[in-house]
Amino acid sequence: MRTQKLIIRFGICLSTIVLLAFLVPTQAFAQDPTEVDTKHYKIEFENDYVRVLRITYGPNENSVMHEHPNAVVIMLTDANTEMTLPDGNKVMDLAKIGEAQWTPAGKHIPKNVGDEKMEAVLVEIKSKP
Repeated sequence: MRTQKLIIRFGICLSTIVLLAFLVPTQAFAQDPTEVDTKHYKIEFENDYVRVLRITYGPNENSVMHEHPNAVVIMLTDANTEMTLPDGNKVMDLAKIGEAQWTPAGKHIPKNVGDEKMEAVLVEIKSKP
């Protein structure tokens, strides 16, 4: 009887470890948006100091979990966005065409919750070379 309980506990622990091995990489390890979401992110320019991305989302389009270093975003259109953070919290933002905003490094799933196309330029700041 004791052996059966140990086998069952071992099976439960092993199943949990296998399940976590498949779930953790998708949430804990965010990726480069230009690699995981080529539909919305295009590299316009890159050197040792910055990487400039063009971001384009249609109405109600969203991305996948990814991350950016510290950056400045310049809005090319008005935008109504929702950022889902790794902990599940959602942050809403309304931005106007021509507006520039500082965006601290972090992971998120962006979504254009507006009815119009959203376009921006993101200037990612690289570490000192």
